[in-house]
Order: sequence, then structure tokens, then C-alpha cells
Amino acid sequence: METLRWIGLDVHAETIAVAVAERNGEVRGVGVIPNRPESVRKLMKKLGPPSTVRACYEAGPTGYGLYWQLTALGVPCEVVAPTLIPVKPGDRVKTDRRDAMKLARCYRAGDLTAVWVPDAAHEALRDLVRAREAAKKDELRARHRLSKFLLRRGCRPPQPMKSWTKPYLAWLRHGVHFDAAAQAATYQDYLHEVDHMAERLTRLDQAIDTAIAAAPPQIRAVFEALQALRGIARVAAASLVAELGQISRFPRASQLMGYSGLSPREDSSGARVRRGSITKTGNAHVRRMVTEAAWSYRHRPLVATVLRRRQTLVSAEVRAISWKAQTRLHARYRLLTGRGKCHQRVVTAVARELLGFIWAIGVSVERSQTTTLSSAA
Repeated sequence: METLRWIGLDVHAETIAVAVAERNGEVRGVGVIPNRPESVRKLMKKLGPPSTVRACYEAGPTGYGLYWQLTALGVPCEVVAPTLIPVKPGDRVKTDRRDAMKLARCYRAGDLTAVWVPDAAHEALRDLVRAREAAKKDELRARHRLSKFLLRRGCRPPQPMKSWTKPYLAWLRHGVHFDAAAQAATYQDYLHEVDHMAERLTRLDQAIDTAIAAAPPQIRAVFEALQALRGIARVAAASLVAELGQISRFPRASQLMGYSGLSPREDSSGARVRRGSITKTGNAHVRRMVTEAAWSYRHRPLVATVLRRRQTLVSAEVRAISWKAQTRLHARYRLLTGRGKCHQRVVTAVARELLGFIWAIGVSVERSQTTTLSSAA
């Protein structure tokens, strides 16, 4: 019978610290190798046949390149969540060698939690939607710089108008002038940055449309189905598809809620039950998207023209789930606000339940896609 070995890899940009946990209890450091494909291949060949090796490393900025390389070599590999690695109280010494040994020891004991590794299509889409999210934040900063500069100089539109609308932008371009050359140069730079951010967002939106059109049918089906929900349009649906991947990988809706970090904290013991604010220990991108979408459920249930147009591409089952979400979540919003709850906390509770409807739609669509592919085969 072949003896298994558990390999802990502490991965950095240039180096990888390696440790091995043997079945007999020994945990030893192997050394440090360059983070290069050839060095990794030689290491795995030295450690034994792929069937006797199990490798793991922490999720981090180096991405999933090492995971794909080890998988291609036939070595089972898992990428683990760094925040869920057990920490020994009083341990004040941290080195790459000790980190690798701790990974190997905890991996052998089964104390590590693996994260979902996206495939090539999901990872490409995720990079794109996160680039758009970064561009949106940069646009907000650029607008703040410009608006606060105008505020310091006492520049206001001649008549009340909403900020960043077409009339407001026209006033910025033709109605604001400075006599001092330094201030004029500052203003033009700020205005140019606002225009640049708008062009950047336009390019990324077009790239998202192109990426969705070229995505596999399973991704497109879930993308279209999620848009049947109120508050989730093109960009939000693309972000959820990219971040969640295969939604049916969550056995229950409550697990998806926990993955987003929207579940409440709990510190219970015996007869005492104490719950607090949300954990925020999850995917922050998913949490932000569903929280923004949840604000739309403060309005009474209604299938307006835009939403009806988005629902023409989905099944009757998905439309029924969408309508149930509107009625239930709006009632939930009114109930909690009627009790005097803070609006932000109410929206957080609504967002947590919205994830349940997202899970229901995703599972339904993925199941139908699997059935269709099986029939075609």
C-alpha cells in the first residue's frame, strides 16, 4: 500500500517554501525552491508518484497558476483560505519554513478549508468585472476632487441642477472659468480626469458585453436568469456570475449567505444566545452587489418596462421566483422599518434573503442546463 504525503507550500512571487507531513507523524521542512514551473516539476518528481502526494497552499496574490500546474502533473492540490487556518495562541515566530510546516500539519489533520478555484472562463470574467469596479471607484474619487475644488472656489451652477447630469457637465465645460493660470490648469486637469474615467468605464462595459457573448452557454444562461431579479442588471449579474461561479456548489442557500459574509455573528453558550452584526468574513464583491440591489426592494412590487424586457429571455419558473422575491422582500422591508429598525440594517437583512432567491434561480438554471446537455449527448 502506498503511503500518502501531505505537502505544505508557502508561495511567494519568487520562492516557494516546502514542507512534508508523513503519515507516521513526522513533519519536516524540505527547503526553498524558485517559483518556476521547472523547479516545481522537479520537486514533485522527487517527492514521489502523484498518487501518493497531496499538496496545498494559501490563496493570495500569486493566483492559481501553481494549482493549475500541479493539477496538470496529476498531483491533487487545494487552495486554502488564509483566514481560516488555525492559529496557536502565544506563537510569535513566523517564518516561511514554519508556515509551510503548519500548512502540511493542518492539511494532514483536515483542519484547512479549501476555496473555490475558478475555471478559465470565470477567472477571465472576474478579472474584467473587478477592473470595472476599480474604475468606478476611481471615477468617484475624480468627481470628488473636482467638486471639492469648485466648492473651495465658490463655483456653483447658475440654477439648481443635479450633479453629473448632462446639463451639469455642460456647465462644467462651458460655464466655469478661472483667471489665474495655476487654477485654470488645476481645473482642466481635474475635468480631464473625470472625462477619462467616463471613457474607461465605457470601454470596460463594452468589454463585459463581449465577454458574456463569448462565454460558455452555462454562464450566459445564469447571467440572463439573474437579471430577472429586481435590482440586478447587466453589470451586477456579470459580477455575481464571475464571483460565485457554479451556484449549485452551495448545497443550501444559507451557505451562500455565509460565503458573502452577510450572516450574523454569534457567541452562544448554554442557554445564552447572543447574535451581533454581520461577519463580513466572505466575498466582499458579492456582499456589495447584493446590498446595492437590495435597496430597490423598498419600492412596492412592480414589473416595469425594463425589467419585463429582461425577463423575456428566462423561463416561467425564473419569473415566478423573481416575483416571489419582490413580494417577500418588500414585505420584509416594510415590516422591519415599521419596527423602527435602521434603514441600513433593514437593507442588510433584505440583501441576505435576496441571496436565497439568487441561489434558487442559479440552481434551477444550472439543473436545466445539465438536463439539456445530457439530452443532447
